[in-house]
Amino acid sequence: MNIEVVKSKIHKASVTHANLQYIGSVTIDEALMNAANIIENEKVQIVNINNGERLETYVIKGERNTGVLALNGAAARKVAVGDVVIIMSYASMDFEEAKNFNPSLVFPDTATNRIV
Repeated sequence: MNIEVVKSKIHKASVTHANLQYIGSVTIDEALMNAANIIENEKVQIVNINNGERLETYVIKGERNTGVLALNGAAARKVAVGDVVIIMSYASMDFEEAKNFNPSLVFPDTATNRIV
C-alpha cells in the first residue's frame, strides 16, 4: 500500500510578487528550492496564512538568493504581496518506507525569504 506524505516544506515565506498576467505557477528562489528539495515543474500546494486560501500549482526556478516568491497567473488572485505562505510538496511511497522518511523542512527568514 502506498500513501502520500509531505516530502518538502517551506514554512512561512513572504510573497514578493503577484503577477496576474503571467502564465500560471509559482516562482521560488532557487536557494529555497534546493534547501527544500523541490525541483522545477514539481507540483506544490500553497497555503496562505493571511487569508486561508489553498491552491496547487507548479514551480518555476527563480533567481538564486533574491528571496523571490511570486504567485503567477490565476494564483495571483489568491495572495497579496507580503502575505505569508507555506509551500509543500508530497511524495507517494510504501507505507513501511514512509514510517522512516524524513521530509526536507525549511524555515526561512519571513522578512527576506533567506535561509537562516
